[in-house]
Amino acid sequence: MRKVHPTQMTVGYREVAMKRRRWREADVSGKQSILQRCTPVVLGPDANCYVLDRHHWLCALTAEGVPEVPVVVVADMQDIDQATMWSELDRRGWCHPYDAQGHRRNHCEIPASIAGLQDDPFRSLASALLDAGGYAKDPMHFSEFAWADFLRSRMQARDLEKDFDAAVKTALVLTRGVAAGDFCPVSRPPI
Repeated sequence: MRKVHPTQMTVGYREVAMKRRRWREADVSGKQSILQRCTPVVLGPDANCYVLDRHHWLCALTAEGVPEVPVVVVADMQDIDQATMWSELDRRGWCHPYDAQGHRRNHCEIPASIAGLQDDPFRSLASALLDAGGYAKDPMHFSEFAWADFLRSRMQARDLEKDFDAAVKTALVLTRGVAAGDFCPVSRPPI
């Protein structure tokens, strides 16, 4: 089995916990359905897989002891060095080297493993906001990062910790407000 590397720095731990519950509560058929969805990867130097999507699911499945998942290779970058590969991933919009405060970091700071991803509570809020109808799912990738940043600039993390449900309601108001009227998430090309 090849080693799998993330291409982002954070996930929403609350969302990972929800996916873990879905996995534990699923019957055999439900688990097979979850695993049938291939994870898109780039084949990089040393034949390692660099995950382009499904980081939350991979965190959940790793925590639940699932040893492997099906992948689909969308690009082969084995013949280039690590720095060039990261530059190319960035150019294509296939990585997100931003920390939990929304600050851009160096690619070398992206964790080496799925287990090393840090919590960004605003990613969980953006996911809950999507589920609550606060915005439409964008077919382009990374729109949830843009919505997390939109909310991060208008809310306090302590409010999410204190009462997440109330924070979702506040986020719904914000997305329907004047400030969101001019907001258009910067989308990345689909993988």
